[in-house]
Amino acid sequence: METAEKTNTPHIGRKISRIRELRGMKQEALAIELGISQQAVSKLEQSEQIEDNTLDKVATVLGVSKEAIKNYSDEVVFNVISNTYHNSSSDHSTLIASSVNYQPTFNTVEKIVELYERLLSSEREKIEILKGK
Repeated sequence: METAEKTNTPHIGRKISRIRELRGMKQEALAIELGISQQAVSKLEQSEQIEDNTLDKVATVLGVSKEAIKNYSDEVVFNVISNTYHNSSSDHSTLIASSVNYQPTFNTVEKIVELYERLLSSEREKIEILKGK
């Protein structure tokens, strides 16, 4: 990260990683949404530059624009958070209300079922392989 800052070269992979982490998404979940392996996501996040069509796909899954990824800055995020959640009252109602009203942008039940079905399919394949030995 220091190298990217010193040369003013944006490290797109690190920005994707930070946005993914802020979204509470694991590499595995991003991989499933993109139809690639977790290792491919890891490699993507290590890449300084990423092709526009790949960046478009990642941006769509993360729910942000391609420009938001390119222009991402930790400093800006921290400023937004501190300005959004600054509450001088002692009951911290702003922070509590915002965390209680969080609604994911995807159907969590469908995602759980989808992941369960993939896991079940994988386990069935393992059993078949073991039976063959």
